[in-house]
Amino acid sequence: MVQLTEVTDEEFMREQEGPVDDEDWDTDSDSDTSSVHSVQPDETFFERLSALQDMIPASTRRSVSSKASTISSWFKSGLSMGGKTLWVVSTSALLLGVPWALAYSEEQMIVEQERAELQAQRAQNEFMAPGAPLPGQPQGAKPAL
Repeated sequence: MVQLTEVTDEEFMREQEGPVDDEDWDTDSDSDTSSVHSVQPDETFFERLSALQDMIPASTRRSVSSKASTISSWFKSGLSMGGKTLWVVSTSALLLGVPWALAYSEEQMIVEQERAELQAQRAQNEFMAPGAPLPGQPQGAKPAL
């Protein structure tokens, strides 16, 4: 039969550093917390990430890598196609829309000028010959007073 014996570690028997009583603790000091944050880690993030490589099987890593590259290529090609489409639409709108807008506004100004000239001509005709027929009225008709 096996007999177990307890082996005491010297580290557990040694007196620990620091305050003995609970009242000796200084909890308001910021120096303790700043010293904890100033300790350099033993491992870098890259080392930790590379250590994960041993935990994940190679087939799973290849599958995840393949899917990630496929998704990124689809995303890149979609953005590229969208940018090219936006460029074609915007330049076409500028090349066709700006001249059309200028011609349309010029046409509207001409129509408004013709309307103003016609109104001025009617006012002048009414002033010169108060009883004369207006353009568009039959010759024999007289305006009602």
